[in-house]
Amino acid sequence: FYSSPFLNRRTGMLEVLGIYKKFKKRQILNGASFTAAPGQCIGIAGGNGCGKTTLLSILAGVSRPDRGSIRFDGEEAVGRRSVFEKRAAYVPQENPLIPELTARDNFALWYKGDKKKMERDLEQGVAKTLGISRFLDVPAGKLSGGQKKRLSIAAALSNQASLLIMDEPGAALDLGAKEEILHYIRTFTQGGGTVILTSHEMPELQACSALYILKEGVLIPESIENGVEPEKLIGKF
Repeated sequence: FYSSPFLNRRTGMLEVLGIYKKFKKRQILNGASFTAAPGQCIGIAGGNGCGKTTLLSILAGVSRPDRGSIRFDGEEAVGRRSVFEKRAAYVPQENPLIPELTARDNFALWYKGDKKKMERDLEQGVAKTLGISRFLDVPAGKLSGGQKKRLSIAAALSNQASLLIMDEPGAALDLGAKEEILHYIRTFTQGGGTVILTSHEMPELQACSALYILKEGVLIPESIENGVEPEKLIGKF
């Protein structure tokens, strides 16, 4: 189900400059910075509680940094929610679907657009690419983990964003579903999109074109020219 092209994708450079965030007296982010180009998959690794989810929520416009800049093609996004809504799609680790509603009703609930646009998406857009039409009438509570993830991605990308942000995309999925999500990530970047993900899964980190370790609130570049070695990586957390 990965044959459909991506339509009207906005492509561009993402610049994240000096992001700071403090909760109470704890400094979670301490000047985190990186850049991402169209077609890149950026991986962020680090120990539990290091601030990965906080950083992703800021990149998606869900949270606001204390200081710092996030620019899409030079356009400042911090303090301008409309820029995030146009440019970024966020798939959190915790599934936001309502189990009693069907997949179709959940899709309509989270969809960014009118009914006509949604039906077109199901016929030829990202939703078609992800194959969610096969289970539209099934209650979300009865979907497999992989189906739920694909539905969440389709809803998040209904704004046709160029940036897909994923927090632990393969968490709690079986091996087949993990591979489906990896396949989709590759397809998305090949179509000119940019992916930023956090993960503890080696296959996901190995699929990235650039990797950073988040430690003490700072993003440290990690060389992946010779692959990702789990023991060496964990030793840097």
